[in-house]
Amino acid sequence: MDTADAMDLKPAKPAFTPYQKFVVAVLAFLQFTLILDFMIISPLGAIVMPALRITPQQFGWAVSSYAFSAALSGLMAAGFADRFDRKRLLLFFYGGFIFGTALCALADSYPLLLLARIVTGLFGGVIGSVVMAIATDLFPLQMRGRVMGFIQTAFAASQVLGLPAGIYFANLWNWHLPFIAIVAIAMPAWIIILLLIKPVDAHLALPQTHSAWTHLVWTLFEPKYTVAFATTALLATGGYMLMPFGSAYTVHNVGLSLGDLPTIYLISGLCTVFTGPLIGKATDRFGKFRTFFFGTLVTLTMVAVWTNLGAASLVTVIIINVLLFVGIFSRLIPAQALMSAVPDINKRGAFNAIGASLQQFSGGIASVIAGAIIVQNDGGPLQHFNWLGYIVMTTAVISLILMRATHRRVSESGQG
Repeated sequence: MDTADAMDLKPAKPAFTPYQKFVVAVLAFLQFTLILDFMIISPLGAIVMPALRITPQQFGWAVSSYAFSAALSGLMAAGFADRFDRKRLLLFFYGGFIFGTALCALADSYPLLLLARIVTGLFGGVIGSVVMAIATDLFPLQMRGRVMGFIQTAFAASQVLGLPAGIYFANLWNWHLPFIAIVAIAMPAWIIILLLIKPVDAHLALPQTHSAWTHLVWTLFEPKYTVAFATTALLATGGYMLMPFGSAYTVHNVGLSLGDLPTIYLISGLCTVFTGPLIGKATDRFGKFRTFFFGTLVTLTMVAVWTNLGAASLVTVIIINVLLFVGIFSRLIPAQALMSAVPDINKRGAFNAIGASLQQFSGGIASVIAGAIIVQNDGGPLQHFNWLGYIVMTTAVISLILMRATHRRVSESGQG
């Protein structure tokens, strides 16, 4: 048994302090608003495309514009990410994210929507990396599986609370309302961070011997980070390829109605709320790579089933979605926990910012490719959706191989 696995199999100690629990809750809520803002555009696709009279290709650009701008801002911020109190960085970028989401709520045309998504991505793209850096700074490696499990439960919560409500009110009124709601709940969170979160600045005690530009370049081309960056980029492929067209595929190919979408997201999200923390515990208990391997097998199976599904009942679609999300979380949570052990403490901010940038850029490319592959004539079924599944399965296998290499490096170095 290697070092990393031996560490993982130890009892999950020490226990969380009250302040650590509070920090995890705040970080999870930030992820909830961030993920909801990104995810809500996908299930709204079946409403936005006819409302703005745009094609699947144009909608693909609306989704990917967020990713490309997030990739750019993440790369630009990487050089400075370790030179400031992480709390202050979080306040700045989260404030900009709220502003961009407000612009989405006001957009009434395709160009304005495109602009709003770009602005939101410029700020939102950095938040995830700051959250990761804070979690890595405040929690030891043996606790990070549980931490990532709880933080990523925000993904499920966005499905349980956000997506069904967002789709319901979008059907009832219009597609702008979900963005208004995100702004309304995000502003109090910004105030809580300002008043109650302590500074996260222990990394500032370490000397920064290079300029911001040199710090970025040295981190980006650090040989021991190369595999980790490649793996991070590939992990985004599935979400950006399949999710933007998931609602349209469910309606036009599987044969369910728009009214069924909230039920699908609600039930699958509820199940994920319970499985997310369990996967986090399994990650710490049984090993990060073992959990990732299990998640990859489930993902490969369910992507193959979902992208080749014909007409199906609501129950069948819900079961497939639940199992698919189990696979996704069983890859995402251990991957984040394992990646957190890769960078040195004075490079965590830059490492996470570059990783987020590469992930967003890769996701943007995936979304554009998906939009180019998908064909829809006169509101009929989406054609070539199964092609996306084959691409996603290929990248999943490659990321498994790369994750094994990362696992070995962490085990040999004893980092974290």
